[in-house]
Amino acid sequence: MRPVIAALTALSLLPVQPVLAAQKCASNSDQVAFEVQALRSELMVLATGCHNDGEYNAFIRRFQANLQANEKQIHAYFQHRYGRSAQTEHDRFVTELANAMSRLGTDLGTDFCPRNGQMFHEVLALTTTEQLSDYAAGKNLIPATVDVCTPMSTAAPAARRASK
Repeated sequence: MRPVIAALTALSLLPVQPVLAAQKCASNSDQVAFEVQALRSELMVLATGCHNDGEYNAFIRRFQANLQANEKQIHAYFQHRYGRSAQTEHDRFVTELANAMSRLGTDLGTDFCPRNGQMFHEVLALTTTEQLSDYAAGKNLIPATVDVCTPMSTAAPAARRASK
């Protein structure tokens, strides 16, 4: 009887596994855009919390064109997804992302700056847009508490109505 209960328990947990997996967008370009946005947000939190303004500004200057294009792509995603509520949802996402990253930094306490400060050296060593995208993807910075690329069926009903 015990093996049957264990097997049923294991089977009942299978549908939960995809929810625990890293969030992935249906479009690879959307996934890359959200990963780069997460990297930018992480570096902003580092600059603010660790007084690395010079390094953050150097990052922004080096990748300005890429970051502007990335911002346009994310805005287009929210525009397509939420219509007239796009800017509100986009702003909510950016704030939620920064707050989640800030909380993670706070949880690390005094280890946060020494542990993550090397990211500026790493990103400033990059020279191409592709390297930046690959670096952002490899860091896996999107917190599990922040929704990205959620299926349309789980989007806010009011936001869907507003886009019609």
